[in-house]
Amino acid sequence: MSTVRERSAPRRTGHRPGRPPAKHPGGRRAGADRAAFWPYLLIAPAVLGMLYLLLYPLARAVLISFQDFRLRQLILGDAEFVGPRNYRTLLGDPQFWEVVRRTFVFMAVCVVAIMVLSTLVALMTERLGRVARTVVLSSLVLVWAVPVVAATTVFQWLFHSEFGIVNETLTRLGLDSYEGYPWFANGTAAFAIVVVLIVWQSVPFAAITLYSALVTVPAELYESARMDGAGAVRLFRSVTFPLIRPIFMLVLSLEVIWTFKAFVQIWVMTRGGPGEATTILPVYAVQTALAGQRYDLGSAASMLTLLLMSGVLVLYFRQLFRQEGEQL
Repeated sequence: MSTVRERSAPRRTGHRPGRPPAKHPGGRRAGADRAAFWPYLLIAPAVLGMLYLLLYPLARAVLISFQDFRLRQLILGDAEFVGPRNYRTLLGDPQFWEVVRRTFVFMAVCVVAIMVLSTLVALMTERLGRVARTVVLSSLVLVWAVPVVAATTVFQWLFHSEFGIVNETLTRLGLDSYEGYPWFANGTAAFAIVVVLIVWQSVPFAAITLYSALVTVPAELYESARMDGAGAVRLFRSVTFPLIRPIFMLVLSLEVIWTFKAFVQIWVMTRGGPGEATTILPVYAVQTALAGQRYDLGSAASMLTLLLMSGVLVLYFRQLFRQEGEQL
């Protein structure tokens, strides 16, 4: 008797042997969405921390500027909302407007000196040989790396009335009137020293940035302009500056911001003195907050400083975009 074995028919699985089963388009899309979400999830803690550190102090300062916030309110925390009273007090104070005028003069002098000197240094560096260029760039980086407080302290000793090397040098050159000259007791002299310090600290960044832009200008353009008889001034005005203008304007706007909010150098060197000769808006805000524990007026002064600086930048960029539109 023969035994008949039945072979079981192979099951149809809907795909060819040796190939993985096809995935549903919806599952593929969901996996891609999850993969794209992961980078944002990883950077979320850093972004949230940065927003907290930046936005919370700003919001707190805005709130205090609309409150009656003095030493008592700082301790007890029962500040009363007074609306724009603090802003009216500042805007009606002639001393505040004198500080505003001094701030804009200080900013204009510093920014003009920084941009002129940094442009000249960048042009000189571009024309130097390899060794000399390396020395200049290394020196600029070292100056840029000096801490602000350390540089300010050095300048204080340079212009010290008894032990300063500036007075010693001028005296040896025959200027006997500068023997023991008190630089920081004279308002104009103190203002000039602060300007020199700010310019000295700011030129390295601007010069290195402008030099980086200069090396991108094609040499063929210079050769063509020289063949047409263009001199050095015409080369810079017609060839160099139009090509580096975006970087130049970026550096200019950064220097406006950094100069407008200069505080550490002035506070360490003169604390706004002598008198009020070196008091600009950031220093005025701190003096107002600390002198009479008027933290509300200090916050209001800080907000007005921010608004003035933003207004200057808005007008500047508006004019810049208008000029670019006319050129196009």
